[in-house]
Amino acid sequence: MTDNAQPPHMVYAYAVLRPTPEAARAVAAVRGVADEQVGLVETGDLAAAVGPVPAEEFEEDALRAGLERLPRLAALARGHHGVVAALAPLGAVLPLRLATVYRDEDRVRQILQERRDQFLPLLERLAGHVEWGVKVYTDPGDPGDPGDPADQADHSGSADQADSGARDGAAASEAAGERALGPGRAYLAARVRRRRGAEDAWQAAARAAARIAEEAGALAVGRVAHRPQRGELAKAAAGGEKAGGEKGGGEQPGGAHAGGAKARGENIANDAYLVPAARAEDFRSRVLAAADGQPGVRVEVTGPWAPYSFSLPPEAAVRPEPA
Repeated sequence: MTDNAQPPHMVYAYAVLRPTPEAARAVAAVRGVADEQVGLVETGDLAAAVGPVPAEEFEEDALRAGLERLPRLAALARGHHGVVAALAPLGAVLPLRLATVYRDEDRVRQILQERRDQFLPLLERLAGHVEWGVKVYTDPGDPGDPGDPADQADHSGSADQADSGARDGAAASEAAGERALGPGRAYLAARVRRRRGAEDAWQAAARAAARIAEEAGALAVGRVAHRPQRGELAKAAAGGEKAGGEKGGGEQPGGAHAGGAKARGENIANDAYLVPAARAEDFRSRVLAAADGQPGVRVEVTGPWAPYSFSLPPEAAVRPEPA
């Protein structure tokens, strides 16, 4: 073997934490993304949870190609979260980005030493806190089905419900008028009606998102606004929280919905909140209450999670390194 030969293994890093006997016992009981035994690499008052992974699968080019395949991405996310979830109950933990890979354990120690002044304050800040995810979707319903007018008979108890009933009645009238048109004009009229319905739903969801953010902000100590999910990632997330992101698999925290449980509509807000652990359930119930009864809106609240969104500032986040 020459000095430039590819080593058989690289080191996958899951999280940064304090080195304790409890942490060592916890990682010894879990397997990582490659079904490897996880352990701790320690230096002074910091440690990283790491595991050896096959270099041929985790070197830069192979890793990049794997992350472009949704099943591979979801499998990595489940393995990554499984390790982080095993450590989270022990105290503050800084989850590293998915697919953080180093040449060897010496490089991990070097990173811990170089970024000690970043890691230690973050561990102090995040102690006793958890992350909750809040997603807001439009839920426009079926534009082609105005519903049974009889279903609206007893829904006059609030202004929002009255407005919803009025819109449903108008939609029923429009649909009846469209049926009296010729096929071409009816098709165009239906498209206009659907587009208008989608715009109304988006505006309603935006208003709901603002109300939810205000309510959540009263309990949270931090907020990160992630990019709304689109395309295949959004479809995957509908089947399990962040199946292709930081969270997925392992012991799953609870999730709840307001405004219906159908996986439909456009994701317009995808926020993470840092909440004191003692107020976690209060946060969940108040956010759901703020979203309850909002027509045209669907809200998902998931957690509590380890604080993935707050563990590293963007400029300090660790990226995969070539061997």
